[in-house]
Amino acid sequence: MTTAGTLNPRLQDIVDDFDALSGQEKLQLLLEFSAELPPLPERFAEHRDLLEAVPECQSPLFLAVEVDDDGTVRLFFDAPPEAPTTRGFASILYSGLDGLSAAEILATPAEFTTQLGLSDLVSPLRLRGMAAMLARIKRQVQEQSS
Repeated sequence: MTTAGTLNPRLQDIVDDFDALSGQEKLQLLLEFSAELPPLPERFAEHRDLLEAVPECQSPLFLAVEVDDDGTVRLFFDAPPEAPTTRGFASILYSGLDGLSAAEILATPAEFTTQLGLSDLVSPLRLRGMAAMLARIKRQVQEQSS
C-alpha cells in the first residue's frame, strides 16, 4: 500500500515518463493522455447532474467518483475535446488512480501535480486545475468511505 508522501506505482510510472522527456515532448505526452480519456458511461452521460464541476479548471471539467463496496475507487471525467490540456490532466489522474483502493487515493500527495515537470510549459492556473481535480477526488472518496 502507498504511504503518505509517496506515489502509487502507476502514478510514479507516469511521473517517470514525463521526467524522461524534454519540454515539447512532455506536451506531446500530455496530448496523448488527452486522447486516451475514456468517454462517460451512459449513466453519467444521461445524468450530468451526478457530476461535480471543477471550476478551477480553465475549461469545463466535470468528474464523478464511486467507491465500490470493496473500497475500489472508480473515476469518471467529462471534458470537451477542444480542451486537450484539461483532458490530459484528467486522463493522467484516471490512468494513475482509477481502480485503486480508497486508502491509496487518499495517500496520494497533493503536490503530485508539480512532479510532472509541466510548470514551465503550462500556466500555473492550469496546474491548479489539476490539483483541484485531485482534491475533489480525495474529498469524494473520503465522503463515500466514511
